[in-house]
Amino acid sequence: MKLLTDAERAALSTELADWTLIDDGGALRRRFRFGDFAQAWGFMSCVALLAERLGHHPDWSNSWNKVEIVLRTHDAGGLTGADVALAKGIDAILGTGLSVAA
Repeated sequence: MKLLTDAERAALSTELADWTLIDDGGALRRRFRFGDFAQAWGFMSCVALLAERLGHHPDWSNSWNKVEIVLRTHDAGGLTGADVALAKGIDAILGTGLSVAA
């Protein structure tokens, strides 16, 4: 898998406005806060199904109503189109009515 170019990474600030570049641009991170544990877990279940379908899996953590997701393609050593596709899919899941706070 091909790493994103500097220009492609720079464009992510508008394309994926709620995601933050971390690790010197080698990964994307987004933090979520839900109304309760059940909403957070439901969101994670939806993301898990999407990740399986895309064959690309996030690094993530959960603590009660909070979820943190970090995306990077380990085999490629940084960000690839697979990470962007998964981030866009995760954003689409949020558009289905799950309640989330920044």
